[in-house]
Amino acid sequence: MVEEKLPLIKVVGMSASGKSTLVQGLRAAGYRARPVSQEHSNIPDLWQQFERPFVLIYLHVDLAGQRRRRPDVSWSREAWQLEWERLAHARAHADLRIDTNDLTPDQVLEIALRFLRRLGVAHADHPLPPVPATGSGRANAV
Repeated sequence: MVEEKLPLIKVVGMSASGKSTLVQGLRAAGYRARPVSQEHSNIPDLWQQFERPFVLIYLHVDLAGQRRRRPDVSWSREAWQLEWERLAHARAHADLRIDTNDLTPDQVLEIALRFLRRLGVAHADHPLPPVPATGSGRANAV
């Protein structure tokens, strides 16, 4: 199946919540997934721009989790709060919300895959090519 004909899954969430990692896993499983850097935008419905997703997945991580996952970045309470506020619209419209604080990337992927299978979301029978990493995932991709 041609990728553009597959239903679009968009992944939004806090910085260091695992968006890029989840998108990589979903694409490896044949799903047309893309990250949205909503946490950096003042446009509340950025996640809907260009193409509305068939499924919207929201990933959450608290400030302690951000600091644990990315000790090289100085996360502040104010910056975390700003991201939280910027994500309010997406969070309210998410089809699936996952708190990633105490989960491994594999566990997050399994939760998302179970949800997509339960919905019967179509996917390719082969891995889809990766998309460029965004946000804090870029630092780990280099």
